[in-house]
Amino acid sequence: MNFEGLNPSLAEFAPPLHPALEPVLDPHLNPNLVELDPEGVSLEGLPVPESVHLMEGMYSELHTAVSEVGVPVSVAHFDLHEEMLWVGNHGGHATSFFGPTLERYSSFQVNSSDDIRQIQSLENGVLFLTKTNLKYLSRGGLIIFDYLMDESEDMHSLLLTDNNTLLVAGLQNHVLEIDLNTVQETQKYTVEVPGITIMRQSNRFFFCGHTSGKVSLRDLRTFVVEHEFDAHSGSLSDFDVHGNLLVTCGFSSRMNGLACDRFLKVYDLRMMRATTPLQVHIDPFFLRFIPTYTSRLAIISQTGQCQFCEPTGLANPADIFHVNTVGPLIMTFDVSASKQALAFGDSEGCVHLWADSPEVTFNAYSRETDFALPCMVDTLPHLDWNQDLVPLSLIPVPLTSDALLSDWPAANSAPAPRRAPPVDPEILRTMKKVGFIGYAPNPRTKLRNQIPYRLKEMDNEFDNFSQVPESPIGREEEPHLYRVAKKYRKVTIKYSKLGLEDFDFKHYNKTLFAGLEPHIPNAYCNCMIQVLYFLEPVRCLVQNHLCQKEFCLGCELGLLFHMLDLSRGDPCQGSNFLRAFRTIPEASALGLILADSDEATGKVNLGRLIQSWNRFILTQLHQETQEQEGPQAYRGAGSSFGSSGDSVIGQLFSCEMENCSMCRCGKETVRVSSTLLFTLSYPDSTEKPAKDYEFAQILKRSICLEQNTQAWCENCEKYQPTVQTRNIRCLPDVLVINCEVNSSKEADFWKTQAEVGETLRGRFSRHAGVAVPGPAEVFTLLSLSLASLPPPELKDLGNPDTGHSYPSVEELKNIWIPHAIKMRLTKSKELDVSNWSETDELSPTDDPESVYIYDLMATVVHILDSRTGGSLVGHIKVGETYHQRKEGVTHQQWYLFNDFLIEPVDKCEAVQFDMSWKVPAILYYARRNLNSKYNLVIKNPIEASVLLAEASLARKQRKCHATFIPLMLNEMPQAGDLVGLDAEFVTLNEEEAELRSDGTKSTIKPSQMSVARITCVRGQGPNEGVPFIDDYISTQEQVVDYLTQYSGIKPGDLDAKISSKHLTTLKSTYLKLRFLIDVGVKFVGHGLQKDFRVINLMVPKDQVIDTVYLFHIPRKRMISLRFLAWYFLGR
Repeated sequence: MNFEGLNPSLAEFAPPLHPALEPVLDPHLNPNLVELDPEGVSLEGLPVPESVHLMEGMYSELHTAVSEVGVPVSVAHFDLHEEMLWVGNHGGHATSFFGPTLERYSSFQVNSSDDIRQIQSLENGVLFLTKTNLKYLSRGGLIIFDYLMDESEDMHSLLLTDNNTLLVAGLQNHVLEIDLNTVQETQKYTVEVPGITIMRQSNRFFFCGHTSGKVSLRDLRTFVVEHEFDAHSGSLSDFDVHGNLLVTCGFSSRMNGLACDRFLKVYDLRMMRATTPLQVHIDPFFLRFIPTYTSRLAIISQTGQCQFCEPTGLANPADIFHVNTVGPLIMTFDVSASKQALAFGDSEGCVHLWADSPEVTFNAYSRETDFALPCMVDTLPHLDWNQDLVPLSLIPVPLTSDALLSDWPAANSAPAPRRAPPVDPEILRTMKKVGFIGYAPNPRTKLRNQIPYRLKEMDNEFDNFSQVPESPIGREEEPHLYRVAKKYRKVTIKYSKLGLEDFDFKHYNKTLFAGLEPHIPNAYCNCMIQVLYFLEPVRCLVQNHLCQKEFCLGCELGLLFHMLDLSRGDPCQGSNFLRAFRTIPEASALGLILADSDEATGKVNLGRLIQSWNRFILTQLHQETQEQEGPQAYRGAGSSFGSSGDSVIGQLFSCEMENCSMCRCGKETVRVSSTLLFTLSYPDSTEKPAKDYEFAQILKRSICLEQNTQAWCENCEKYQPTVQTRNIRCLPDVLVINCEVNSSKEADFWKTQAEVGETLRGRFSRHAGVAVPGPAEVFTLLSLSLASLPPPELKDLGNPDTGHSYPSVEELKNIWIPHAIKMRLTKSKELDVSNWSETDELSPTDDPESVYIYDLMATVVHILDSRTGGSLVGHIKVGETYHQRKEGVTHQQWYLFNDFLIEPVDKCEAVQFDMSWKVPAILYYARRNLNSKYNLVIKNPIEASVLLAEASLARKQRKCHATFIPLMLNEMPQAGDLVGLDAEFVTLNEEEAELRSDGTKSTIKPSQMSVARITCVRGQGPNEGVPFIDDYISTQEQVVDYLTQYSGIKPGDLDAKISSKHLTTLKSTYLKLRFLIDVGVKFVGHGLQKDFRVINLMVPKDQVIDTVYLFHIPRKRMISLRFLAWYFLGR
């Protein structure tokens, strides 16, 4: 409260009123007051005389109580959580009263010298503000924290903005923001006009009342002044806010002094202007809104007069009441949260409670108040021996030094708890969980409420209790499912009423790399898309590539990689890429396009499928990115990557092969070809015991393949058995290997090679002095390390001082492939392949042109899980450049990519393959220092010409009136320009949902949407408001619902043969939007987040102005566009 500029006599109290702070009140002040106890405080409230009758709906005095005799009350506050009234006085003392009878609850000293200026109740205690101190005490008076401020501060008001944040202001030129959890100052806001003594809050603004008579409206987030009202010329006394009204009272400057202004200033917050002032018949000093049936105002004068009136009506003198105060002045005033009670504090330390009914409550829902326990006298209870249930523990027994029976040693007792019988496996198999509660139909295998109890038979069952899985995810009949680690299981998106808005993707991905969403058809290739993205030359190639083809996988992959670059941990979706992928005839012919039923039931061998997809995508990219004759539209920097007739894909992956066929007649035929990848060929594993092979041996055997087959011999002029051999002429920069583990025979070979024989373990234990466990462990990695060590280092393996560190047994289990291999072409063009160490470099004698070191860059594995149909995941070694762009650090790290789940893993985990559930599919080895050979500069290939006028695909469009005016060259948008955007969609696949046994609906798969129309409107310039893009998107896919009532799209609008609209391809319109994003325009629209998601665009947040969130009130529902148009535009 602001007391500056008031009559000094109002703040000074005459000595006769409190000559010595006597504990007994003067009888002449009020003859109805009761005698005080010797401690100087009343033990009970001071009742109103019986002649006072409380009329329902009218405020009348109910009770009066004394806080501290003779010390003026400075602040009163109704507790927001309990039925209590808090009172603070000028002596720094706080008192609380319980209930409408004002029974004293607690009383304690808050500050030794300063007055209490404001009180705020919280869940666990009460905040008290003094001049330089903020104290948080429990309701019983125990200190929770004590926050001291600078001695120069003069605090007057506080405002609780949320449960944990507090604003404190005063006569200085700043406002402090304090975190109640850490009790630290988190922000200091500078104010232009010092002297904030009153603060209020609405859902739109902070309201700050200044000593100068001004009221400032500040932003809820930044505390910046949005508007300011110059309410009173002298000083501000009080103000309140309700709905769209702000009402103030204060003082005017007259004759070099301050005079109370009898006009209340009323402001309309919708138009931010003053309305007709409200004239009252008393000198207003306090005011509060009391909204019950109407928005009434309670206006209080300092002499005790109280008037109620409507803020938009006239004040009636008949509505004036008088508060019977003990002291001459009213010092504070407060209204309860229920609006049923008013509290007045006077200058003699008394508090007066007014109410509109005898059974008044301060809050609508108050919790119970804890009271101190009464004093219990230590007496022995009477024991009735006739009662059989009297506990013997009530009988006092003497102390004794002998051992009691209750001290029986635990070693002599064997507890045998009654174990619960196991749950029926059929219940576990059919159980569905909602939260932490499981629901399952009754299998009807046992009688109701009757369970056989057989301890001995159940002991054997409980011996294997630890093998039961913890969650119903793995509760199936196949025991091998329990072995699948949680991070490798197929991840699914849980859809709610809000769609994906409340799904926590950060729980699955705590990195800044972007995952890919799996709910799109044919999204099984997500892991391979990530592998290609993290191969730097491929990423730069496709991002520089742009051509005229409508469905070009290279273009779509480049646009998708651009989204992955922009994302900061949020998942992306490859819907446009997969849409183009479905239109490629070769993909359909190879069986790469899956039906939804095949994907859901797991009938497809995903390992074999992804290997075919790998071969297809490399071939397709190689063809699409080859330099073509003649100019190409949209060709940006893509031509800088290779010579004519070749592509970067060919330079990276292509390997020239020499195929030789030798007939039995001696005829030899040599044919030269090229391949982009190799397929592993395994030897017959019928030998007993199984022969140990190094991975390098199998790789060389697969590259230089020799096989017997029937072939046509021109010399013999018939099919003859021939010996076909394949030799390599050059080495690729990226070695791609399809593992071809498609049967149990290949899986057994991998499992066998991952086991180390007795000879290796004995050799390692002799040299290293380390015990190697079990004959079934896999330690090929150790043999590779031993083979690369010279004899002097081999002797020191057991010495801990040499600095050698060894992986653990679990890390080396199921490992066969190395992290690096060395390949060399001899002068006679013979291939030499050997396992290599990651840390070793080429010797000076090796020719870098003929000797290549390949480092493992990625592994793609097939996860076997019959419950979900299996999935594909990838282990990728992310290079330094990606970490530098995303996280600002320079290092390399292996990550697991499981759709939108991304997690760092150890390098050993990337080469561990437990063939029972984790089967290798594809290996990528990249040549060491690969990036130095290629130009990795990315130039944006999208030019401004994409926004210029273009022809429509529709044949009838020329006959219709154009709905937009394309941009001219002088209208090209610049950074910061506003562009209005709206999009309409059609449904390609309906939503799939299931009804659970508990009646709730669960979305299994959301509806698949496709963009059908995109409109962009100029936001400035002479043609402001005129569309420059109004494209209907042609589609070749079947539409199940045109959503005409929402989109306005009708059947035939998207068909080029009969449509009369401006019809274009999705790629053409997509490039226009990408150009606008790259330029830096700001998009304005309603619900743009969903629009961009379906269009498959990643737009920076600072380039989006979405009216859904612009007018969203926290914890309230979203406002529709129809309402906003009606409210702001009157349409």
